[in-house]
Amino acid sequence: MTGMTHSPAFDAAAEFDRQVRTLVALGYPALSGRTPDGFAELLAPLRAEAVARTDSAAYAEYDPAVSGRVPFVLVVGRELAPIERTLPLTTLHGGRLPGFVDRTFEPGSLERFVATGPTRPPGAGGVHLLFDVERGEEFCGVVPGDAMATVAERGRTLLTIEEGVALLTLVPETLVKNKCFSLGGSRCGDRRVPALWISKRAPKLGWCWEGNPHTWLGMASAGARHA
Repeated sequence: MTGMTHSPAFDAAAEFDRQVRTLVALGYPALSGRTPDGFAELLAPLRAEAVARTDSAAYAEYDPAVSGRVPFVLVVGRELAPIERTLPLTTLHGGRLPGFVDRTFEPGSLERFVATGPTRPPGAGGVHLLFDVERGEEFCGVVPGDAMATVAERGRTLLTIEEGVALLTLVPETLVKNKCFSLGGSRCGDRRVPALWISKRAPKLGWCWEGNPHTWLGMASAGARHA
């Protein structure tokens, strides 16, 4: 009789602590005008919710590069850490080149891409949790406008730019060749949809028209937010 092996259950508490350590090591406390201890204290109240709402059994075979699914992500809003400062702190998994903003964002335009009504961050502290995150590769090759409508029909929420940067920062394995993702939760009133993809061996924040599909670009979404 052969013995059976089981994958260990996902440890939500350990993952929360890892995400906090990663943000501290990248310099987020200084960006937000806090000491490392003060920054950790800002995030600490979210720990219990992360543990309580994570179905550890569902992530026993946790491999975000393959599945594109992440149980939760800590998000620091742009009021604490501007996107122009946080994106260069990102890299591809195993890479070294910093993320950058595409030149097609004309000067001053990035700040106009803000959360839409349904995607506005909860609470007033500038930090929140994003649960049941998917990079959405099923929408590769789908018109972004149609993908966003399908996400809404499923009762899910589109990711904002800040949330996409948080996902890339804390789980860089999710951004891989031919499985990049749009961030339809941030809009500026026109037909442009922000997106994260790979360019010159680094993460790039750009945008695509909501009516133009791309075979390598899906639509990221989440199940819920909590602050």
